[in-house]
Amino acid sequence: MGGADQRKGIAVAMMIGATLLAGLDAVIVRSLAGGVHPLIIGFFRALFGLIAVLPWIVGRVDLRASSYRWMHVLRAALKLASLVTLFVAFAHAPLADATAINFTMPIFLTLGAWLFLRERIGAERLLAVLAGFIGITIIIRPGATAFDPWLLFALAGAILTATIQLILRKMAQRDTTDQLVAWNLLSMVPLGLLVALPVWQTPTPAQLGLLALQGFLGAMNMTLITRAFSMADASFLAPLDFLRLPIVAVLAFLFFGEIAPAATWIGAAVIFASALLTARGLRWSREHKE
Repeated sequence: MGGADQRKGIAVAMMIGATLLAGLDAVIVRSLAGGVHPLIIGFFRALFGLIAVLPWIVGRVDLRASSYRWMHVLRAALKLASLVTLFVAFAHAPLADATAINFTMPIFLTLGAWLFLRERIGAERLLAVLAGFIGITIIIRPGATAFDPWLLFALAGAILTATIQLILRKMAQRDTTDQLVAWNLLSMVPLGLLVALPVWQTPTPAQLGLLALQGFLGAMNMTLITRAFSMADASFLAPLDFLRLPIVAVLAFLFFGEIAPAATWIGAAVIFASALLTARGLRWSREHKE
């Protein structure tokens, strides 16, 4: 029992560390705003992330054994698009609001599973989805003078991430986690360079240093989350992801003087409760389809 508790404790520490790294990532993107194009940030994020884990890929991953070569490219393109849309939101919208909107991913995953995978949505999950959209409305406030159109990019990022998760359900049936991670990074770098070339402007040494730090933090974030979920149940760890919001809110205040309004916290709480219910419903549905 002590060993199991210790593994859970380590997993919790890893998740908390990952949320802190995600907060620092948002701060770096905001710091680069106006000086580096989001497409260029996306390319260097992929490049430096690949450099950080390249020894692991070379030593552990059999890339040729993958069954989904072109699916990896499609997923990498969607991943790059999701990152860039989130970077645009971080660059222009309040960081806490953009982070809260990003929690809607499980809601769109539920809708996607219903529309494309023909999974049934019970009354509980349907109400959770509707509550999630209410939470989005509270934060975005469409039609109000406080409406921020840049938050729509955070919403697009959540939709793209949900689409990626739907694709991963099929790919994970044959490819290992190591293959999925390695192929994703290897595919994103050339794709990122291709879309960045039309707007290319070489970053300054200071900007390049921040981009390298961001790529390293992204690779560390991915590693911590992967290892944490290998040590404890997803249902136990998932609520810890909500720590991203207070961490981002504190960092946004310290670095940029941003103060999240009450609407952000109320909307985020509604979205988070909705996301937990829809995620639980997805797990229940998979378990009972076996």
